[in-house]
Amino acid sequence: MKITTVTANNRKRAFEVKTRRGQWLFPYSKAEPEPTASDPLVELYIDPELGREGFTYLLASGAEGSVLVDHVLDYNAEPGYMRDLLLYNLTVEALERIEASPLSKREIIRRLGTSPAQFYRLIDPTNYRKSVDKMLALLQVLDCEVEVIVRAKSA
Repeated sequence: MKITTVTANNRKRAFEVKTRRGQWLFPYSKAEPEPTASDPLVELYIDPELGREGFTYLLASGAEGSVLVDHVLDYNAEPGYMRDLLLYNLTVEALERIEASPLSKREIIRRLGTSPAQFYRLIDPTNYRKSVDKMLALLQVLDCEVEVIVRAKSA
């Protein structure tokens, strides 16, 4: 996801990042190196070397740091990003289970009741247009039990 604008808000002590999907804050304290009153920002720009998917900043001391839009989305727990992350993790787990499974891919496809093309789209880690339901069905065919655990965030 490309960043459209990034600004520094010294009152909130955060970067304000805007994409076509929305606008988020990313606190200075999460950036490395951290901008401080004694070492303030002197330059901030969307970095073309990061494919406009991140920004770079320069501090008065000469220290330089970069932040990717993924860090911003992760910090803000943006629902679309969190869904994509869940799908990616389920896909990686499914690929590992497929390798370890005695079932052939043809048998897995038959049990899923899908086409080979759909199966290969399902196990593609870069495909985020698949559904969580289909991933759960695939893991069920692979004799996996998936549990969802909800707990309070740790500090």
